[in-house]
Amino acid sequence: MTDKLEKSSEGPGGAGGAPPEDTPPVAKEDAFSGPPEAIKAIPVRHWGRWVSAVVVIALLALLVNAFAHGDIQWHAVSDSLFDSTVVAGAGRTLLISILAMLLGVVLGVVLAVMRLSKNPVTSTIAWLYIWFFRGTPVYVQLLMWFNLALIFPVLNLGPIYKDEMVDVMTPFMAALLGLGLNEAAYMAEICRAGLLAVDEGQTEASHALGMSHAKTLRRIVIPQAMRVIVPPTGNEFINMLKTSSLVYVVTYNELLRSTSVIGSSSYAVMELLFVASIWYLVMTSVFSVFQYYLERYYARGSSRSLPPTVFQKIRANLFGSSRSTA
Repeated sequence: MTDKLEKSSEGPGGAGGAPPEDTPPVAKEDAFSGPPEAIKAIPVRHWGRWVSAVVVIALLALLVNAFAHGDIQWHAVSDSLFDSTVVAGAGRTLLISILAMLLGVVLGVVLAVMRLSKNPVTSTIAWLYIWFFRGTPVYVQLLMWFNLALIFPVLNLGPIYKDEMVDVMTPFMAALLGLGLNEAAYMAEICRAGLLAVDEGQTEASHALGMSHAKTLRRIVIPQAMRVIVPPTGNEFINMLKTSSLVYVVTYNELLRSTSVIGSSSYAVMELLFVASIWYLVMTSVFSVFQYYLERYYARGSSRSLPPTVFQKIRANLFGSSRSTA
């Protein structure tokens, strides 16, 4: 028994574990062989990018040089930037833009519901409204409202209200109606697109639960449609801030008119136009930030992970760089 164990422990090659004769010899490793060389990836050189960058920088330098050597009174820009008349004009621009946008949104939702109605009368009226106000320039509409007294000298609503049209259609009222009613036509199409984006199964399910059409629209359809409605609505409001400069024609004393009056009296016309442009840029930039966060709020139900904000990216880069250096 012991002899058998000893023979088995000697291995297949006999004593000492020597390989058998029929085992092929192991090839010796070549002294010059080693690990394979790493592949050096040479990126493709995009010469067009460098050329276009140089051209753009050169054009920008020429533009800056032109404004630097132009006959511009830069001290008039800095002196008039926070002038009380200019600040008051900017406040009136903001006021008329917000009120006109509110009027446009409320009336636009009503028109969108009318447009989607199965009643042919209401849908036709909504279509005619949108067709007229989208088909005529807002500048013309402002002039029509401002000169409405030429057609209707007196506003007579019977026992409710009666007054001269000139006293009723003030520059503020003409600006509000001209901007708000025109905006309602565009908001109606935006709201209609948002309502159509909601799946019909949502409405059918709510009706199966016994909810009325108005309750379904208010609690089910509109909250889901806001994700589609909010981005273009924010763009419309930013556009409204700029379009409000057209109310200059109805003598409403907004930002452009305030700066134009100062510029014509001080002979610094271009300088005051620069002031107006700076104020418009500031207001549109601030509301662009509000729009961005509002879009993120309504996108929570559709996106599992929201993209990081600008401040989150800055914070991540700062803390990431500090950790890497540490």
